[in-house]
Amino acid sequence: MKVFIQPALNDANVDATQSNTQRQLAISITADTQTEFDRSVPLNLCLILDHSGSMKGHPLETVKQAANELVDRLTPGVDRLSVVVFDHRAKVLIPSQIVDDPESIKRQIKRLSAAGGTAIDDGMRLGIEELAKGKKESISQAFLLTDGENEHGDNQRCLKFAELAASYNLTLNALGFGDHWNQDILEQIADVGGGTLSYIEQPEQAVDEFSRLFNRISTVGLTNAYLLFSLMPKVRLAELKPIAQVAPDTIELPIQQEADGRFAVRLGDLMKVQRVVLANLYIGQLPEGRSAIAQLQVRYDDPGMNRTGLLSETIPVITNVTRAYQPAINSQVQTHILALAKYRQTQLAETKLQQGDRAGAATLLQTAAKTALQMGDKGAATVLQTSATQLQAGEELSQGERKKTRIVSKTVLQDS
Repeated sequence: MKVFIQPALNDANVDATQSNTQRQLAISITADTQTEFDRSVPLNLCLILDHSGSMKGHPLETVKQAANELVDRLTPGVDRLSVVVFDHRAKVLIPSQIVDDPESIKRQIKRLSAAGGTAIDDGMRLGIEELAKGKKESISQAFLLTDGENEHGDNQRCLKFAELAASYNLTLNALGFGDHWNQDILEQIADVGGGTLSYIEQPEQAVDEFSRLFNRISTVGLTNAYLLFSLMPKVRLAELKPIAQVAPDTIELPIQQEADGRFAVRLGDLMKVQRVVLANLYIGQLPEGRSAIAQLQVRYDDPGMNRTGLLSETIPVITNVTRAYQPAINSQVQTHILALAKYRQTQLAETKLQQGDRAGAATLLQTAAKTALQMGDKGAATVLQTSATQLQAGEELSQGERKKTRIVSKTVLQDS
């Protein structure tokens, strides 16, 4: 399996007479196979499940059903599973093990009952410990599900555990169940942990959401990936928020500088699903002709081959510098730029709402709705405009409406 890198500038031409030019560089990255994808690398899955008192009854029953359907999709004798459950304390329900007896595992999950408070960080701690036991030569993923605030825990500790998981090459996916979980914390756990955030609005959606997330992680082929790029002289990154992922969901990405001077951005797992990173560049005055402005490479691990620190081929980013400048706009990159704008406009709206500026939030959500329409994301446009209209009418947004608004800002809305 290889890494496929495809760069594209929003405008491939640069005016030779300008002393400074801004360009957006979209970098598409996929785990590339020559044949149809076949999940040959073992999956190391940990379910970290909230069974506090608020999950009692139908909510917990649907989560147990969703978990047991995942057990049925694991490959006996190959894949590993662990299950950690938490209320105001956490415990290991099923220690990390190769799935040899799925029915026994399912019986243990079925016996789970609801009681107590919520301590997400304790659940994360034990989940990471179990996941780490089976990480060798596997794809390690956790599903963290909760329906509440971390009332018996420490949210900063949660983020520290997410950072720890990422450093161990373990991926954390967060699932918010119902309307009363902390959007900021779960979103940060998923972003820092290299995973995705899911919203289970109604208990009945649990099975489908678990299945959708399992389908996503089943396409992971390579792990611990970093995008490395060198900038040529007279080319620099924007100072503020220079790098963001825009597909399959939108995340602001931290950037670091390596000892060799190259910039590095952690990507985590690479899937057959296209990953797109958007970089904001400034290009100084260059001589006429075709000019390389950057070089791109990906460093990654291949768990299927038990090899680490592999390097993809180096891909140059070329621009055409001309005095007879005419724009050469790339419509696909423009769509990626709009996706990032939609996300950032919605984030600003959330800040306004937290400050009590309902009118300001409504205006920004309306702008985000128009941005979504421009990029063809009609589902997000509907959600964002509905929220804007409610605020303009003097109505409050419910917890569920605020969560759905944030979710559609990060990704194209999934059909229920």
